[in-house]
Amino acid sequence: MATRPKSDAPSGVEVIKENSNYLRGTLAEQLHNDLDHFDENGKQLLKFHGLYQQHDRDQRKGARGTEKTHSFMLRTRIPGGLLTPEQYLVHDDLAQRYANGTLRVTTRQCFQFHGLLKGDLQATIRELNEALITSLGACGDVVRNVACCPAPYQDPVREQIQRVARSISDHLLPRTRAYHELWIDGEKVELAAPAEEEVEPIYGKTYLPRKFKIAIAYPGDNCVDVYTQDIGLVAVAEGETLLGFNVIVGGGMGMNHTKLDTFPRLGDLIGFVTPEQVLQVVETIVTVQRDHGNRSDRKHARMKYLLHEWGADRFRMEVERRLGWKLQPPAPTPALENELHHGWHAQGDGRWFLGLSIENGRIKDEGALRLRSGLRAVIERFRPGVRLTPNQDLLLTDIAQEEMLAIENTLREHGIPLPSDLSLVQRHSLACVALPTCGLALTEAERALPSVIDALEVELAQLGLADEPFTVRMTGCPNGCARPYVADLAFVGRSADAYVIFVGGASNGTRLNQPYKDLVKRDRLVDEVRPLLQLYRDRRLPGERFGDFCHRLGVETLQSLIAQRLQKEASDYVAIDATAAFER
Repeated sequence: MATRPKSDAPSGVEVIKENSNYLRGTLAEQLHNDLDHFDENGKQLLKFHGLYQQHDRDQRKGARGTEKTHSFMLRTRIPGGLLTPEQYLVHDDLAQRYANGTLRVTTRQCFQFHGLLKGDLQATIRELNEALITSLGACGDVVRNVACCPAPYQDPVREQIQRVARSISDHLLPRTRAYHELWIDGEKVELAAPAEEEVEPIYGKTYLPRKFKIAIAYPGDNCVDVYTQDIGLVAVAEGETLLGFNVIVGGGMGMNHTKLDTFPRLGDLIGFVTPEQVLQVVETIVTVQRDHGNRSDRKHARMKYLLHEWGADRFRMEVERRLGWKLQPPAPTPALENELHHGWHAQGDGRWFLGLSIENGRIKDEGALRLRSGLRAVIERFRPGVRLTPNQDLLLTDIAQEEMLAIENTLREHGIPLPSDLSLVQRHSLACVALPTCGLALTEAERALPSVIDALEVELAQLGLADEPFTVRMTGCPNGCARPYVADLAFVGRSADAYVIFVGGASNGTRLNQPYKDLVKRDRLVDEVRPLLQLYRDRRLPGERFGDFCHRLGVETLQSLIAQRLQKEASDYVAIDATAAFER
């Protein structure tokens, strides 16, 4: 696949950034006008402040000509997903007062608020700031929240990794004063210009060509899907000593169904760095993308396309040229697995942590499942630490052994199941938000996946496969926010209520899957997967995972075998029907 040649003309978003005076634009004036929304320029700049302007598409169904009612999604920046109990409770309070009464855990270990109104944005962000939480750089063309394995085992290597994640996040946070002027110190936004010349030492006036994602994996644990990041760092350790990181560059999930020159990509391993070198190397990689990424076509602006165009060797040499020294060869990488960290685990310091499965990351009260109220009750009473995971789940940490039973009882009183109460397929499933608020969504995802999982649970039980773990991911469009292209099985929105089925990814995130069937209606998804599961049950190798099985056979072979099976079943049905007619 070849990328399009770069044009010299910058895209419209690049012009907006160039003229924004470091992300100010006219946001101050628009924030206080009588409209419920910002103009197109403001809409683009809001992203850098952690905000997406949206509208509820459900409200406009069948109402042609109806005016949009705008609201906002606010994403907070939480390096490594670490929160104090007080910070969690602030998020919970704000969700009730200003948002739609829910919190959404993202695959980048952040929280999202949905349904905020324009008039409440300043108050929400100010209160977050008072709790030492920011939304600056949670969205936009900058390095976004730095993800990191959140498991709180008392291990010097894990502690160092968390410190590295925080240092990278702090170092690459935008330096513009616009965020505080606009949202925190509102009285200052009327100033005509900053008192002194402002600079962005890393990003410059136009920031990056596109969003940029960084994640750090603990040795052997790929809960962060490290190969899908712009920069993935895999920790290499010897005992309790962190030796450094293998550096992976150029991963990314987004694509477009109709544009073959867009595609998901796994990153390339380009070398090894010590803990002392890692910050300099990460910054240098970011500046290479800043200076050479495509700024004319945003569909090709992610760093993965630069790696595809240049190749890993040329990219590494440019990084080394800027550094003035060579990267060391990669160290041996231990086998990776996507750890969920569910259930009770001893931390190693006499305390425990509990990993809870949060269906599609949505913390809400609905019917008998009062998840939001139950979590609040536990956190208010026991004051555990909170860590958000890249699998949209939540860990309660630093729990005394004598509190474990009381916490379990509190959760059950609120209808909250422990992971052991759930099926493996549910625990290993992810979905993006999609409809009704995401403007890019073609189909449902978060609202649709639970019923699909329910049906899959029935099929797996009937086939004797209920104890076989495999990852299932659903997105409402091909941009890949739930990382569907590395899943064993994925459903990717294609058009109104129709999906592409992908199979054959590696559950540990080290192999892309392939499209198996196109334009499958939602109510037919499980019907189309059933023959694949039957084939897997009958022909798998000992210990073989579903994705590995599909990859080994290949999509064409799978399609051929399924077609033969269905043809035989149809012939057998005709024969049985004819025999019955003759006997009558």
